[in-house]
Amino acid sequence: MNERRLIYLSGHQVSVFRWHAGVLTDEGSFDDSEAGQRAFSGHLLRRSKSIFSLLANVSEEGFQIETIPFLRGDDRRAIIARKLGQLFFNARLTTSLSLGHQKSRRKDERVMLAALTNNELFAPWLNAIASAEVALAGIYSLPLLGPLLLKKLGVPPEPCLLLSIQDQSVRQSYLENGELHFSRLTPLQNSSIGGIAQTFSAEAAKLQQYLVSQRLIGRKQPIVAYLLAHANARKAIESTCRDSDTLSFTILDIEDCARTCSLKALPANTHCEPLFLHLLATDPPRYQFANDEQRHDYHLWLLHSALRGSGAVLLMGCLLLSGKQIVDAHRLNQEVAALGAETGLARQRYAEIVKTFPPIPTTNEALRQVINRYVELEKSSASPDFLYREISHALDRVPSVELESIDWRVGDPQPARGAATAGAANPEPRPADGETAVFQGTLRLGSDSNPRQVLAVFNHLVDALKSNPKLQVEVQQQPFDVQSGKSLKGGDAAVDEQQPRAFKVQVRRAAG
Repeated sequence: MNERRLIYLSGHQVSVFRWHAGVLTDEGSFDDSEAGQRAFSGHLLRRSKSIFSLLANVSEEGFQIETIPFLRGDDRRAIIARKLGQLFFNARLTTSLSLGHQKSRRKDERVMLAALTNNELFAPWLNAIASAEVALAGIYSLPLLGPLLLKKLGVPPEPCLLLSIQDQSVRQSYLENGELHFSRLTPLQNSSIGGIAQTFSAEAAKLQQYLVSQRLIGRKQPIVAYLLAHANARKAIESTCRDSDTLSFTILDIEDCARTCSLKALPANTHCEPLFLHLLATDPPRYQFANDEQRHDYHLWLLHSALRGSGAVLLMGCLLLSGKQIVDAHRLNQEVAALGAETGLARQRYAEIVKTFPPIPTTNEALRQVINRYVELEKSSASPDFLYREISHALDRVPSVELESIDWRVGDPQPARGAATAGAANPEPRPADGETAVFQGTLRLGSDSNPRQVLAVFNHLVDALKSNPKLQVEVQQQPFDVQSGKSLKGGDAAVDEQQPRAFKVQVRRAAG
């Protein structure tokens, strides 16, 4: 995991701190000179894999509250960019803070525009960061951390002043409704405990008068000034900072503040740099001054982190799936082993039961062959029931038919006599399996019948047999010799036509 490092920039030097698990470690300070800047560049190159955040505490800054129309998206960003260009011309490090919407009908938005106006102060340090290609998470201003500190300490969001000591300077901020509205930095002339107490008292009164002159607070409006100080300076501050009708003082013990913010190394004096650096590391504010170009390497780091995180999640999912598969395979192996053991026991019991049977006078193989042959004979055995039943149904439809004989057989049917044409030397082969029935009979229709009526009754019998698609019907002898070259007349051979007319029909059912 990449380490977190914090850069603290003041008006005369830069300090680098390593932050890990709530502990700040000072890694060195670099003067605002060419030698100091080269040493700073080398320090960054040796720690190019770290994530850096820059905290600036400089006097060259501007804060301006503006009111803009109720806008969203690109329109809002465009009007804020135009106002920043008008107020802070040529400033490269700018940002904006929303202070909420007015309750009027138009719902105009109050925005605080802020800028770090001394480009020359930041340029060499930012160039060193860009040359080292380290990931810069953002550039932050120390007064923007004041609202976060008071929120963590449980201070109510009412108009108040916040005064703190950093690197031989006094930071004074005005907050309203939990948001920063104004801040300024003045030098600390006397760093003794008494000098700090005098500075707190004087600067708080000056800031109150300035806010009254700017009509940010009322002339008679009481306001509380919160002073960040060490316990050893409390007595001197309490004796110097006297409450008045409009200004009262509340001392915030810096060690108690550090404990509340989970800073493990407690500050040894009234200087608040470690406390604000810890707040920056644990809960950075939403607003910062770096642009997208300056944060390019940080965005790449975020992308790489997202890819690594996705890969780690995917790998974890694969490992979990593999573990599940291993557990399932182990369970299946156990089930197979259990089934194998049960099979072995069953075979053993079967063998023991077989031993109790009387001896068979032949071998198992011979017995198996006999049984198989019996099954084949059972399958090949046939009965004339089906064909007899079908012929009976057909005869029921034609009462004038008298059945004389039925010849039933299994296998190939005999070739039909006289059914083949004169040019056919051999009959068509028929299937070897199946059953065949050849039945003969006569037609008796009475003395007043003619040949056409006899043929119609015979055709009706044949059609009744053919109505079953499983049967193959072949007429081997018709009641009359009907040929294409011979005419059939009702008055011919009257004496012969009075005799019963014999016929012969073959019915076959194929196997399957």
